Amino acid sequence: MIDLSRIIGFEWDKGNFDKSYQKHGITPNETEQVFTDEDIQVEKDIKHQEKEKRYIAIGKNAAGGVLFIVFTLRKHKIRAISARVANQKERRLYAERIKKNTQV
Repeated sequence: MIDLSRIIGFEWDKGNFDKSYQKHGITPNETEQVFTDEDIQVEKDIKHQEKEKRYIAIGKNAAGGVLFIVFTLRKHKIRAISARVANQKERRLYAERIKKNTQV
């Protein structure tokens, strides 16, 4: 999958800087915080790969809220496409995977 230790930063531009805030109330800072969550879960976004590979991340921000983020990678930088509060099903799956991983 993705080696997050190789990520050197985030790519924000006029088009994506405040899009998630306008639509979902999630700031760029909150989005970036998710990638420091030691329990972050990342997988390929198989449904939306028309022009470039996309990924989905589910993780907690610094305030403990679970966020759902769609992103792509560009030269070892994360470019967030969308960030929102995870829905109930996504939060449940996140919690179940953490529980499963701690039981191993």
